[in-house]
Amino acid sequence: MTTVELTRFRVRPEQVSELLAARPGMLQDFTADRAGFQGARLVRLPNDEWLDIVEWATPEDFATSREKGPNLPGIARFFAAIDSLVSAEEGTLAD
Repeated sequence: MTTVELTRFRVRPEQVSELLAARPGMLQDFTADRAGFQGARLVRLPNDEWLDIVEWATPEDFATSREKGPNLPGIARFFAAIDSLVSAEEGTLAD
């Protein structure tokens, strides 16, 4: 079953353009470097919060990705635009 990563974070209003500009590079780096990466959706929420919904083939793929952190420039650029982490959860896709 597909593992889903749900990460909620805050971005300062002056960093939103940078976050969105960095997103394609982050996705390219994930595709090239992260086994089991299946795709991601970014949701803008009220009050400067965002939700990143990332799908992984297995929980092990997600765990390995987490260990790598921002190891490539596109990933590091996207992470740098984030002001603070609100929550991080992992689940299994039900449908």
